[in-house]
Amino acid sequence: MRIAIVTETYPPEINGVALTVQALAQGLRGRGHAVQLIRPRQPEAAIDAHLADPLLADADLAEEVQVRGAAIPRYPGLRFGWPARRRLERLWRRQRPDAIYVATEGPLGHSALRAARRLGIAASTGFHTRFDDFVRFYGLGWLTPLVFAWLRHFHAHSAATLVPTQELADFLRDRGFGAVRLLRRAVDTQLFDPARRCDALRLRWGLTADELVVVYVGRIAPEKNLDLNVRAFRALQRVQPNARYVWIGDGPARAELARAHPDFIFCGSLRGEELAAHFASSDLFVFGSLSETFGNVTLEAMASGVATVAFDYGAAREHMTDRVDGRRIACGDDDAFVAAAVELAGDAELRRRYAQAGRQAVLSLSPQSVTDHFAELLASLGGDSGVR
Repeated sequence: MRIAIVTETYPPEINGVALTVQALAQGLRGRGHAVQLIRPRQPEAAIDAHLADPLLADADLAEEVQVRGAAIPRYPGLRFGWPARRRLERLWRRQRPDAIYVATEGPLGHSALRAARRLGIAASTGFHTRFDDFVRFYGLGWLTPLVFAWLRHFHAHSAATLVPTQELADFLRDRGFGAVRLLRRAVDTQLFDPARRCDALRLRWGLTADELVVVYVGRIAPEKNLDLNVRAFRALQRVQPNARYVWIGDGPARAELARAHPDFIFCGSLRGEELAAHFASSDLFVFGSLSETFGNVTLEAMASGVATVAFDYGAAREHMTDRVDGRRIACGDDDAFVAAAVELAGDAELRRRYAQAGRQAVLSLSPQSVTDHFAELLASLGGDSGVR
C-alpha cells in the first residue's frame, strides 16, 4: 500500500506521540509499504540533531514532505503545522495514497482530513493525547468542554479513530465518538532489556549495586502530577535513606524542581540504548501521572525489568496485574500510591518478583505485530471515504 502519515510532532522531538508515529512509519516501511510522511518543518538546530543521530533518522522513508509550522506556546521545542489543504490536495492528486493516517488534531491534521474528504480517500485518525485534560494544568480548565467538543468534531470526519486501550475506546464511544478502533501499542523488548543494567552508570549516580535507584521518565511538566512523585520518593527515603531519584526528560517544571530538590539527578532527554540503559540500571519506577492517554513509559519500565507503581488506567490497566507484575493503584488514591512505593522500596525480593513478571507480561507486544495490525486496519478502511 501507499500510505500518507500526517503528524504535527516527530523526532527529534521526544514525546510519546512523536515516537509512536515514528515507530509506525518505520514499521510500515520495513514491511514493504510506501510511506509518505507529512510534518511541520523544524528549526535548523533540530534538523542537525536529527541528521546526526541515527536513532532519529528516517533515511529509508520513501518520501517526506515538510510544511510550515510554528512553536506551541508553553511547550518549547514542540510545533504545530499551519493549514495546508490546497497543497495536500495537489500532492495527493499527483500521487494518490491508498490510505491516510492523521496522528494529530492541529491545523495541519484538520487540513489533511478536509483534503482527504474532498478527494474521497479513506482517512483514519489517532487519538494520542487528552488535550481536554491538559488545559486545566495551565490555568485554562474552563476550556476543557470546548476542547473535548473540538476533538469529537475533528475525529467525526475520519473513517475510524484509532486508540491504544479498550478503556479509552469505551470512554470515547460513550461520549459520541463513532467508528472507534483498537490499535494496541508495542514495546521493543530487545532494546528495553534487564541485560542493559550498568553498574558503572549507577556508580556515576553515587550508588552501589545494592542501593535503591528510583527513576522518572517523561515530560517534566505540571500535568504529570510531579508533586505526588516527589512525595512518594521522600516517604520511601525513610526506609531507604541512601536512595537516589533519577529524572529522565525535560520540560517547563525541570528548573524549579531542580532548585527545590538539589539531591535529584537530572539526565535530560534520552532515547535509544542510552535510555534503555538508564531504565535497566534503576530499581523502581514510580509513575504518578494521571494525564496519559496511554503511557508508553510504563511498558518500557516493565520490559526493562523495573518494578513499577502506576495508577489504574492506560498502559497499567491494559497490561499490568496488581500484585502480580507491579502495583496498580486506584486513580486518585494518593495515599495508596505512596504506600505502594514505600512497600516496594523496602522489599528487594518483591521488587525482583514484580520485575521478572512485568517483563514476561509485555514480551508478546512486538512492534512487528502492531505494524501488521495497523496496515490491516488501514486496508480495511479503503472502501470508506471518511465522509460523515
